Amino acid sequence: MARGGLYKSDVQKARDALRAQGKHPSVDAVRVALGNTGSKTTIHRYLKELEEEEGQGLGAKVAVSDALQDLVGRLAGRLHEEAEAVVAEARQRFEAQLQERGQALERAQQESAALSAQLQRAETALHEEKTARAATQQALAERMTEVAQLGERIAGLTTRLAEHESHVQSLEQKHQHAREALEHYRTSVKEQREQEQRRHEHQVQELQVALRQANEALTAKNHELVQLNRDNGQWLERHSRLERELAQVRHGADDQRKELDALRLTATEHQALQTRWAQDTQTLEAVRTELASARADLTKERERREQAEADALRASVRLDTLEQLLAQLRPDHVDSSDARKNPATQ
Repeated sequence: MARGGLYKSDVQKARDALRAQGKHPSVDAVRVALGNTGSKTTIHRYLKELEEEEGQGLGAKVAVSDALQDLVGRLAGRLHEEAEAVVAEARQRFEAQLQERGQALERAQQESAALSAQLQRAETALHEEKTARAATQQALAERMTEVAQLGERIAGLTTRLAEHESHVQSLEQKHQHAREALEHYRTSVKEQREQEQRRHEHQVQELQVALRQANEALTAKNHELVQLNRDNGQWLERHSRLERELAQVRHGADDQRKELDALRLTATEHQALQTRWAQDTQTLEAVRTELASARADLTKERERREQAEADALRASVRLDTLEQLLAQLRPDHVDSSDARKNPATQ
């Protein structure tokens, strides 16, 4: 790889220095003169540009070693550029695939988080529905208990009302018997008065006393009957009030039935929520399976990337080996060329 800041002037100075030393300014020699820095392809290009600028290469006979060296340098440069292009392409393709897999993984994680949140909301709604249902069932049980207690109270009041009506009927019968007895007594007294006008006055006084006692008893019975009628009216009023309360209780029972129907509808919705929750769970499992598959694909892509990097490393090693072989071959060619040029020295 070329070092940063390598200019044509540096290559020209190194070439001129080699020429001044009586050495051939080959690519390797120039690179050594530059401190083993710079790309051979770049050095070769700069040397060629300098030769073209100086016009030294026009019409001159190129030595076989120089041609071979130039060809080898070009081949090495081509191999190096192709290896770098293959590695860059493989790296770019892998990074694109890795980015795509990462985006897919992120989307899967977002969908998984959304499904988890939706599942949490469904579980919270289900818990609230269960709590509301339990509270409603408890309230319904309390209302049913109140209805049963009110029914028992109504039955007891109805029994007491029947007993009271029976007692009132018995009192009316007694009052009627007393009236009949009084009427019969009056008739008897009238008949006896007509038949026994001459009886003693003390017998008449006794009869008057008995009559007064009977009237007092009748008055007392009338007062008792009035009181019983008042009590009967009060009991009838209480019975009406209890009937109204019973109607309200029945209305409440109807409302409870409606609430029970609503609870049944809620239970149906709860069943639907459970079904939807099962479906969401299956979807979540599918997403988890897809996520595991994506992770497996990501692992495969990483293995492929490592394989590509290993292939690139092997190509780089092969290129370095080829450059070393070429470097080993160049001195021999240079020596043979110098021997052909100076046979007198031998």
